[in-house]
Amino acid sequence: MDQDIKQRLLLPPRAAANGPHRRGKPAAPGGVGVGIGGGGGGGGVAIDVHGLKKRGGGRRSWVRVDAATGASEAVEVAKPALMRRLDLPARDLRLLDPLFVYPSAILGRERAVVCNLERVRCIITADEALVLRDHDADGAVRMYVDELQRRLVDRADDLPFEFIALEVALEAACSFLDAQAVELEAEAYPLLDELTAKISTLDLERARRLKSKLVALTRRVQKVRDEIEQLMDDDGDMAEMYLTEKKMRMEASLLDEQGLQGIGNNVFGSSFSAQVSLSAPVSPASSPPASRRLEKQFSFARSRHDSFKSSESSQYNIEELEMLLEAYFVVIDYTLNKLTSLKEYIDDTEDFINIQLDNVRNQLIQFELLLTTATFVVAIFGVVSGVFGMNFEQMDVLKLPHAFEWTLIITGVAGAVIFACLLWYFKKRRFFPL
Repeated sequence: MDQDIKQRLLLPPRAAANGPHRRGKPAAPGGVGVGIGGGGGGGGVAIDVHGLKKRGGGRRSWVRVDAATGASEAVEVAKPALMRRLDLPARDLRLLDPLFVYPSAILGRERAVVCNLERVRCIITADEALVLRDHDADGAVRMYVDELQRRLVDRADDLPFEFIALEVALEAACSFLDAQAVELEAEAYPLLDELTAKISTLDLERARRLKSKLVALTRRVQKVRDEIEQLMDDDGDMAEMYLTEKKMRMEASLLDEQGLQGIGNNVFGSSFSAQVSLSAPVSPASSPPASRRLEKQFSFARSRHDSFKSSESSQYNIEELEMLLEAYFVVIDYTLNKLTSLKEYIDDTEDFINIQLDNVRNQLIQFELLLTTATFVVAIFGVVSGVFGMNFEQMDVLKLPHAFEWTLIITGVAGAVIFACLLWYFKKRRFFPL
């Protein structure tokens, strides 16, 4: 009895759920079918999730610039390989993905600097620079690679490779934004002067589109300026961007460790072999106290020396990087000031145009009021003519000589008086300017 109840309460098997009563169509191979709307088995939309995943994580074309020789080559690297090679999280590489639209960003990581500056998207390490190739900004990528190679060949200062690559990226972004600002100024000022002289619908539409471009460009310039300012305000972020120093420090520490291990093996190897039995495992307590004390002293002295050396060099390099960022901060701030001045000029022109339009609107309202008043006065003549146009045979007024002329004179004088009274009333109520 209990077994029958359990069988009735259990859900039907999977085969029954996939029987003839299942709604919708089967999904396409390699995709997921998503039905939209009601109805049994109606139309649906097939989303190729596997295809999207393949495109998002597939190989991308990069231009690799070697730090030592300056040689460039086209390579194809997959996103997971870059993450493992450079120890970068996926969210950093997402900033460089052309499928997404992200604002400008400069990120300093342990082994690389990720730059997304306008049309230049690159990953800079101590040994190389990987520039993402994009068909929409292929010219900018080529210019960046050529300028970086020229700087590496004609290197006149002692800047590390990552600073040179970052400087070229900043220069390209600032130059591109400044060129767009100059082009916008060349289009805006003549148009605004023309609008000040004569207002037209076509010029107003052009000014509206121009202001939209100005707002978008100002937002992009402001984002680059904020990124540079944020880097300048944070010493830790600037220290993370000195990749050459960290690489040299790591290599020096590895050499010191190998040297200390060799010294320890030469000095204490015979004593260890004499004390340790071949049949018994070696325990840490069996090592001589003098050897452990000497190793600790070597390790402590080496760590103090490395920390002092790194702090001194980091302070110098942070100041050097800060001066480099400050130079381009001045450039991008000058571009932002130009755009701000242009926006203020546009706002002043809009205020002037609004005042002019208000004046025209007020004049039209006054003219309409005058026209309505005059129409009211003329309507009096229509009423009088309508009354006298009726066929009244017993009206003695119609038999008098010059009766029609006197009627017109009296009606005209009455209309003029009424019109003057209405104008006086309008001026008293300040409908018209005094």
